[in-house]
Amino acid sequence: MNTEKYKQLIAEIKPFIAKLIAVSKTKPAEDILQFYNIGQKIFGENKVQEMVSKYEALPKDIEWHLIGHLQTNKVKFIAPFVSMVHSVDSLKLLQEINTHAKKNNRIIDCLLQIFIADEETKFGLSKEELLQLLSSKEFSLLKNIRICGLMGMATNIDDEKKISNEFSQLKKLFDVVKQKYFSSESSFKELSIGMSSDYKIALQHGATLIRVGSIIFGER
Repeated sequence: MNTEKYKQLIAEIKPFIAKLIAVSKTKPAEDILQFYNIGQKIFGENKVQEMVSKYEALPKDIEWHLIGHLQTNKVKFIAPFVSMVHSVDSLKLLQEINTHAKKNNRIIDCLLQIFIADEETKFGLSKEELLQLLSSKEFSLLKNIRICGLMGMATNIDDEKKISNEFSQLKKLFDVVKQKYFSSESSFKELSIGMSSDYKIALQHGATLIRVGSIIFGER
């Protein structure tokens, strides 16, 4: 853990009006509590079971963001409390989130994950799939979810130009989608891009949420 680096990171992102999601996956509740006690309130987890156990053990004003791939059969476990799901990559998953949000009398904030990397292991919608989803009748019937923006993961590579191009393309898509589908909705404002290795590039391309873990929590 490195609270000094955390403070430096907060100062660094402040001019960009971006928020830090402290990625706490695999880290114990005690580590999370240390950052919570100096002001960090947003934490990101990859796995549902781990998020649930930490939610139960930690202060209830923490905002929990699910940033890893989410299976439909696990939505019910986080629906009562999750603040935002970053990794929505299908209409089927969106419908499942909507179902369980309704059961919990909630509206759950979601980001649509877009495939922007040159890696088959990454999840996400293509541009065509995204536009098809947003234009569908099925999507228009979902009243217990709120689409707040887009999320993407750049290729895991040292080529800054390539990463910059991937983030740039996603920002352009964000702007198109905002204008076409969400022009009157102030809640559609989030661009979740950038991790420990590339958050500085992401900030230059309009990131509003950066997902950083190893810089502050240490290597896993």
